[in-house]
Amino acid sequence: MMKKMHRPASQAAAGRPSRRAWRAWQGLSALALAAGLAACSSGSPRPKPAELPPNAALIGVGQVWSAKLSSVGFPLQAQVQGGQVTVATDSGTVVTFDAASGRELARASAGAPLNAGVGSDGRVSAVVTRSNEVVALEGARELWRHKLGTQSYTAPLVAGGRVFVLGADRSLTALDGASGRPLWQAQSQAEPLVLRQAGVLLAVGNTLVAGLSGRLTGVDPDTGSVRWEVPVAVARGTNDVERLVDLVGPVSRQGDVVCVRAFQASVGCVDAVSGQLRWSKPAQGGTGVHGDAELLFGAESDGKIVAWRAASGDRAWDSALLQWRQLTAPLALGRSVIVGDEKGLVHMLSRQDGSPVNRLTTDGSGVAAAPVVAGNTLVVVTRAGGVYAFRPE
Repeated sequence: MMKKMHRPASQAAAGRPSRRAWRAWQGLSALALAAGLAACSSGSPRPKPAELPPNAALIGVGQVWSAKLSSVGFPLQAQVQGGQVTVATDSGTVVTFDAASGRELARASAGAPLNAGVGSDGRVSAVVTRSNEVVALEGARELWRHKLGTQSYTAPLVAGGRVFVLGADRSLTALDGASGRPLWQAQSQAEPLVLRQAGVLLAVGNTLVAGLSGRLTGVDPDTGSVRWEVPVAVARGTNDVERLVDLVGPVSRQGDVVCVRAFQASVGCVDAVSGQLRWSKPAQGGTGVHGDAELLFGAESDGKIVAWRAASGDRAWDSALLQWRQLTAPLALGRSVIVGDEKGLVHMLSRQDGSPVNRLTTDGSGVAAAPVVAGNTLVVVTRAGGVYAFRPE
């Protein structure tokens, strides 16, 4: 159970893992996304993907602008606010673009390499550096920075005049958005291993929703007290690696219902008002999910794309077209499901059966984050720092 902490959030959190445990956390890399922990630990090589068929191009989509930033190697979460999209780079540069034109609206620097980002409410952006500092930026200037007692791999949530941070030690920290002053900190039981990738942190109405181990947890944003907890997956196995269970982002939200993936364990949907589990189904993926009121989509660790019925969790279809390609989390957009891969290709699949409808190219360096949409513009960020925008023709 999560407890509210009464001491300043800048101090080390109680129950923080030992140095040995921290080394284990550091060693668990995002490489596990593609093949899964079992395959990684056994040393099994990843099978070679099949050759892709000729591009079908059944849906007309064209590139409308691009930009070049520096490299992106951390778990980037591109942030969309209205017609704007905000991205960040390894070096700490944070840039906001007008998605329609590609015009640069703001550029700032955190002054240090990043571990997590980027969160934004359209005015204030926030990132976390590798030295565990939360840095808030507005326009081209730095507002404040706050030292955490833990690492974070999840983009801060900027909402309601506050900045919320999910720590790798399962802590939640609330900071005043104007000054960075600590408002409260809540701590849950730390685990011996945690994934070095983005977790779950969002607002649903007046509830802060966070992924803590295999539980989706609703928290009072004013006090840090727990309103509800819902297990999406339960730890199993005989060692720390086998027992690792963590909720990973991005998530799919439809109204009050939030659908999430538990790493290599399950996919499930939760009513974030009542705190009730709607359904949970076994699944073997390592990236988040996205969907709409009818279907929920996800990429399994072997590259299969799966569609579940949003109301029941029953499987609607699956496709092996992209098997053994390292895929991002999907984006459900109109008639398509869109994923990026490690070669920098952007695959558009039919939402009805997973058949290919178009394939877009970037710079070949690999897609760094789940594709996002701002207005009617699809935006993709690559590992080499390319920002590519596409629009229906």
